[in-house]
Formats: sequence, C-alpha cells, structure tokens
Amino acid sequence: MKLSPSLLSADFARLYEEARDVEPLVSMFHFDVMDGHFVPNLTFGPPVVNALRPRLTKPFDIHLMIDHPAEYAPQFAVRSGDSITFHIESPDDPRETIAAIRRVGAKVGVSLRPGTPLEALDPVLDDVALVLIMSVEPGFGGQAFLPEALERIRELDRRIAGRSIEISVDGGIHAGNVGEVIEAGAEIIVAGSAVFGASDRPAAIRALLGAGS
Repeated sequence: MKLSPSLLSADFARLYEEARDVEPLVSMFHFDVMDGHFVPNLTFGPPVVNALRPRLTKPFDIHLMIDHPAEYAPQFAVRSGDSITFHIESPDDPRETIAAIRRVGAKVGVSLRPGTPLEALDPVLDDVALVLIMSVEPGFGGQAFLPEALERIRELDRRIAGRSIEISVDGGIHAGNVGEVIEAGAEIIVAGSAVFGASDRPAAIRALLGAGS
C-alpha cells in the first residue's frame, strides 16, 4: 500500500510545513487541482505546486479536476516518478491530454466520477499507468466514503488484469475502511482529513498503513 496524503486538507497558509511534517512516513503527495468549473471549488494551480516541487523529495500525484487538462498539464514542473491524472469526463480529447502529460515527463493517470461507467475508460487503458477511482463526488474534502466504490474497484481490477496499471482511490478513506479498499484491489490510497485532520499525524498514518497491510 502506498499512502498519498491530500494537501487539500492541509493548512494552505503552511503547505510546505504541513507536507514536511508527514513526508518521512508517506509514499507521495496528492494535489487536488480544481478550476471552479469542472468542480465547484477552486484550489491551487501550477504556481503553488511548482514552488513546492524542488523542496520536497517524494513524488507528486497531481489530480487535475479541471475543464482543459491538455492545456494546463504542460504548466506543471514535474520530476521523474511524478504523475498527472486527468478526468475522462473533461471536454478535452483524452488522446491530446495523454500526449501533453507524456511530453512533460510525467506518468499518465486517468480518473472518473462515481457515476461514470467504468467502460468510459476502455479507450485509454492501454495508455495510462494509473486509474484513480473517486469514492466521493469530486470537489470538496471531508466527504463520507461511498460504499459502492468497493465493487467498482473490484471490477476495475478485473478489467486491467495483465496491464501494468495501479489503482488509486480517493475520498472518505480512514483506518476503519482502508483494509476493505486494499482488499478490493487498490494500491494507492489518497487520504486528506484522515491525515491532516488528526491531532497526532504520525499515529494516524501508522494506523492507516497498519490497517491497509
């Protein structure tokens, strides 16, 4: 299990300090990039992510919840091992978005909303390294996990059999349900409130990792 804490739940005034506080215990950092159009919220964009990139050593997991990922993906300064994930529901041609992400040297990820059929991913599964299953409606942190996501993870795991694709899951995950999520087939766990909302963050991270092992 790889833990990718979402900085959406961190203190925006202290993003670097918040990230450094947990970096020794996690596998990567998750950035929820929102444009206020694709989802009804606005968060950080390339200037903030790029300012943090040279100051942190773990890979970045950049989730573009935006209308035009093909246009904005090239604006992120990534390192080898970083990934950029776009939504299959975005209006951009997925082939153009995949090409744009590859040109900057990032691994390609694709995500989908809870109500989007998994079949929507079929045209791109041979071209991505990661699929992000949303277990909440995208746009806001702190939501409750949607139980039906477990069957979606299992079905996706069957669909990608034989491919080198990691399954990531984002939304409402905590120590009480992470074991089920991993058992269903997830390899990367995105957790925001469960990490940054905890008074003892190292203990919270150890609880997540222990429950998911």
